[in-house]
Amino acid sequence: MSSPATPPTLYLVATTGNPNYGDELIAATWLKYLARVAPDSEVWLDCPNPGPSEVLLGHLHPHVRFTDTLWRLCWSAPSDEPWEVASFVQHAMINPGLAPHWLAGIELAARADLVHIIGGGFINSIWPRHYGLLAGAVAAVRRSGGRAVMTGQGLWPTPEEARPLVRNLASQFELIDVRDEPSAELLDSAGQLTATGDDMFFGIAPELYRTDDLRDVMICLQSDLLDVTVPALAGFLLDTLRAWDVRPEQVGVIEGIPRVDREVFALVEHDLPGARFYPFSEIMDHGLPAAAGQRWLSTRFHMHLMAAAAGAHGVAVSINSGYYTNKHRSLIQRGSGWGLSEGLQVPPQPREGGYERSTLDALQEAKSKLAWSIYGH
Repeated sequence: MSSPATPPTLYLVATTGNPNYGDELIAATWLKYLARVAPDSEVWLDCPNPGPSEVLLGHLHPHVRFTDTLWRLCWSAPSDEPWEVASFVQHAMINPGLAPHWLAGIELAARADLVHIIGGGFINSIWPRHYGLLAGAVAAVRRSGGRAVMTGQGLWPTPEEARPLVRNLASQFELIDVRDEPSAELLDSAGQLTATGDDMFFGIAPELYRTDDLRDVMICLQSDLLDVTVPALAGFLLDTLRAWDVRPEQVGVIEGIPRVDREVFALVEHDLPGARFYPFSEIMDHGLPAAAGQRWLSTRFHMHLMAAAAGAHGVAVSINSGYYTNKHRSLIQRGSGWGLSEGLQVPPQPREGGYERSTLDALQEAKSKLAWSIYGH
């Protein structure tokens, strides 16, 4: 633990560097906030890809550094069964000789004053090894005497046999904040619980949007984590554009994850002459081309959140019923005004939607209070 005269060591856990639009924005949001309220603190960001994360995010806080210790421990567990992963990570944090390659990183985590698992939907049954992140945070503060918190977490789906494990680990966090109802129900008895929604509500700002070169109809269709095929999604796109009477030159295509969000468009690009493709790098450099009155069709959760925050009308397309349907519903329930298309049924054309200013203000205020409760600013 740091002395009163020494700024606290802050240890964030995130899933940055893949890269992924939403994950990078959430981490950027917290780093910008800490640059304002804790500019002298030593900040570590533990993530699966520290090199790319440094390039994307390293300029946002004067003392941020990047590591991958907790992720390495999760990957080093003897299996991907959640209980075994959690047990291995906790044992390794207490006895680093079990994972000697990561000893220096373990000792670093074990002196953190605060371990903060920042928002996202990366701890659930889709990636069962990631339950070790909860275990690692608990073990780190058990050694340091510090605090563990989590914010904006989407923990669903959770396998039935792992639910007691997750509740037990969460109960050892000083503060628990989730982004959706199933996650709240899972942790209802775990401790101090809030459900303020996704952490990106904290970071919405005008500079994250571009105001030039906008198209009327925006598309973001991914090719990962699908319950359907990529060709089926391509057919759904063409059928929907035809039903909405959209001309190709009205269309903009968004890439939230490089290459992954171009595969559907690649199948239909020749049918959409004049469509505008916005690569991930351009979005990060110049902002999201989202504005009030646009029509959006998106499988990506954070495109739904950010476009609706800009006032765009839209339809969220569920392509994974156990994961994405819940995610999109969490935004709709908080007032996004978007429709939800399931089963690749062509949806009605959206003619209204987008967050009301008062709704966004309330969501951002809840996040600000949450941040103050953690960092005291």
